[in-house]
Parts: sequence; C-alpha cells; structure tokens
Amino acid sequence: MKDLEKPHNESEAIDMLHRYNEDVLPQKFGKAGMIWVSFLLAVIVVGLYNYVQQLRYGLVVTGLSDTVSWGIYISNFVFFVAISLVGSLITAVLHLLNVKWRAPLTRISEVIAVSAIVFAGLIIIVDMGRPDRLLNMFIYGRIQSPIVWDVIVVMTYMTISVLLLYFPLIPSIAYCRDHMKNIPKWQHKMYTFLSLNWKDTNGQYAIVSKAIKILSIMIIPVALSIHTVTSWLFATTYRPGWDSTNFGAYFVAGAFMVGAAAVVAAMYILQKFYKNYDQYFTDKHFDRMGKLLVLLSFVYLYFSVNEYFIPGYKMKGEEAEHLKELFVGHYAPMFWTVQIFGMIIPIIVLLFKKGRKPLPIFIMSVFVILGAWFKRYLIVVPTMLHPLTPMDRLPEAAKHYMPTFAEWSITSASLAGALLLITLFVRYFPIISIWELAEERDIPHHTIYKNLNK
Repeated sequence: MKDLEKPHNESEAIDMLHRYNEDVLPQKFGKAGMIWVSFLLAVIVVGLYNYVQQLRYGLVVTGLSDTVSWGIYISNFVFFVAISLVGSLITAVLHLLNVKWRAPLTRISEVIAVSAIVFAGLIIIVDMGRPDRLLNMFIYGRIQSPIVWDVIVVMTYMTISVLLLYFPLIPSIAYCRDHMKNIPKWQHKMYTFLSLNWKDTNGQYAIVSKAIKILSIMIIPVALSIHTVTSWLFATTYRPGWDSTNFGAYFVAGAFMVGAAAVVAAMYILQKFYKNYDQYFTDKHFDRMGKLLVLLSFVYLYFSVNEYFIPGYKMKGEEAEHLKELFVGHYAPMFWTVQIFGMIIPIIVLLFKKGRKPLPIFIMSVFVILGAWFKRYLIVVPTMLHPLTPMDRLPEAAKHYMPTFAEWSITSASLAGALLLITLFVRYFPIISIWELAEERDIPHHTIYKNLNK
C-alpha cells in the first residue's frame, strides 16, 4: 500500500486534490452494506421493543435489584465514555503536537467520539427507569453531587466534540455540494445547508483552522474531566473495589487505550470495504497507531497493577473478599480473560513490527475493545455484590445478578445505534479530510483551492 505522493507544482497539486476528493466522496451501500444496516436496525428494533416493555412494567423486567442497582447499563455507559475520548486523543493532542500523519484519522476518530457520547447520554436515561424525571436533574440537582458534575461534563464534551467534527467537515460538505451528481434533492439541500455558503477562500480556512485550534485546546481538560468525573461516581461511593485515589488516572488511561483500538478497527474496515482507501490508511498509519496503542496499553497496565496490588497487599476485610472473587472466585474466568486477551497479548503482539500490520493489529484491537467492555462490567457488578452492609438477611436472589434478555437487547441496541450513526456518516459524508491531508504535505490553501472548483 503506497502512501500518497507529494505534488511537484501547482497544476499537479490541483489534479491530485481533485482525484483525492473524488476518492473519498460518499458511496452508495453495496449488498454487504445493506445487510449490515439491516442487521443493526433489527437489533435496534428488538431493543426498542424491550425498552417499551421496561417503561411499561418498570425495572422489574431487568435483573437489577436494591443490591445491584447498577448493572450492564452503567457498564455500557462507562464503556461509551471511554470510547469517546479518542476524539481528543487524535484530533486534539496529536494536532497540537503537530503529528502530521494523523490527518486521515481525525474525522473517523471524531465520528466515533460523537456517536459514543450521544449513546452514553441515552443509556443513562435508560438506566433511570423513569425518563420523565430527567428534568428534575436540572431543576433540583445539587452542585455537590458527582452525578450533576457528570451531566455537566458529558454535555460540554458532547458540544465540543460535535463542533470539532463539524468545522473541519465544512469544506468536504461543500465539495459534495458542488461535485456530487445524480443524488436526491434532499441530499443536495442538506449539503447546501450544512456547507454554510462555503467558498474555499483563504479567510474561511483561516477561521476554520483557528476554531479547530481553540477547540483542540478546550477539549483536552474537558476530555480528562469527563472520565475523571465518571470515575468519581464510583470512587466517592464507599464500596470495596471503588475506594481508590487511582480511579481517575486508571479510567483515563483505559479510555485512551480502547479509543485508539476503536480507530484502528475502523481504519481496517474502511480500507477493506472502500476502493482506494489503502492509499490513505497505509501500513505506516497502522504501524504508528500500533506503537501508540502499545504505549497506551503499558500506561494502563501500570495503573492496573496499582489498582489491585495495594488493596491486595493490605487485604482489608471487604476488599479481600472482593479481590478473591475476582482473582479465584466466580468472576475469575472473566477477569483473567480480560487481562490476558484485552491487554497482555495485545502488548506482546504489538511490540513486534509484524504484529503492527493491518490484520494482526485489527485482531488485537478487537481484543482490546471486547476486553474493555467486560472490564467495565467487572468494575461495576462484583463491587455491587459486595456491599459493606451484611447480606445475610437478604433473599438468595438479591445476592446474585444475571442480566435479563431485556437488558442485553437494550444494551445491544445502544451499541448498534452507535455503529449505525458511524455507518450513516460514512454513507453521506467524506470520512477523510482532504484539505487536512494537504496541510500535512505543507501545501498552502491558495495554491490548491483557487482553481479547484473551476
């Protein structure tokens, strides 16, 4: 897979940009795409039906109880928040560090971030059981509550992520408006509306570039806050396994790791299903994302050791019972599978150059993503089953938690919804920013775009 060449003169630059823009124009779904969308819609329909049942009968249709009031809904929420941090990692951190090879990855990372944070908010509403009381959060919410902090930071992060996705997208939307033929009128009107009368002028590019820089600076502390505050929802609760000052950094490190894995997986799928994308997502990009992923995995390994070693060394009563349940008890198979396949094996494989080739790194990324979801499950559920209050007088059913089909279907629907948003974005908008690729090659806008639309 050959990387994009650099132009030698202005005329060649214009021809190249035309060709590259044509490469990334949205394409109609083929048979595989239609099957994929149909599958996602089917999962969503089943989930919506079960959610209606939950609204009708209450949380009794779930496996939740007074003991385990947080189950896979909250596990899924924390997972979505983790995935969403990839936008700040690729778009903001690498942008401010002037890492030029990031250019083809910025838009897909922001799409993943926006989709994840949208469904993080929705799954919280699902977990409430009474969505009609959501307004009470804003009317009666107390600033002393970490839940209110989380609502504020999630909404702020969502707003900045949407803007970071939209502003760099405007030139690409304008190109679709001017060059896509034989499309429905509504689609052309959508491009016309969203392009905001874009004219490819130097002044407009200056405004967009300045906005991206400002938002990149703003989103970094917000991104760190969103997962730190989410970790505080656990750490400020007096429970075994959550009473930790390590939780904030632990959550942030894990979020960056799974976010990077999500981008790698998206790169591989786009490269395989879209013609000519192998010149944008090259072996170089997979290799460098692999190096970044293994670095983030080492950081997460460090915080993981801290998270379990210190409580394990002290072996305080309730903490000891919780750790034994994880290490050698009921949750041991899941715990060790997550550690080995979700972190240790990817680290070992990605240390070698052959392991950073597209297929191996894709497989390792899938391991990391699956491991990250089940890791969030292990953070939530075992601790809920080990409260500090005695459980002797509770009925046997309250001492166990098994998600019902309704819970699994609603959770699966939220995951399918996020994937559907990403899929529809790829269908109607260019997933690679050509003008950012031009900047990567130090080609000034006035050279490229003054004749591009002639």
